[in-house]
Amino acid sequence: MFVPTEPTPKQGQYLAFIYYYTKLHGQSPAEADIQRYFRVSPPTVHNMVVTLDERGFISREPGRGRSIRLLLDRDAIPDLD
Repeated sequence: MFVPTEPTPKQGQYLAFIYYYTKLHGQSPAEADIQRYFRVSPPTVHNMVVTLDERGFISREPGRGRSIRLLLDRDAIPDLD
């Protein structure tokens, strides 16, 4: 299976939100924070977080809140639209 080395535009926006949220709040966002920002359903956010984890863009500890960590350098993350 082909796995892209760069995030898709939508994935990039989620990564940018995680980056800026963490920078502003000193902790990573909860999935509920991501849901409120993007105005999407909880399953949509969860599926994106799982995808970002599987693609190696983030790491997380399932079952532990606010455990998302970015694995990309800042220059690999687009600006938040």
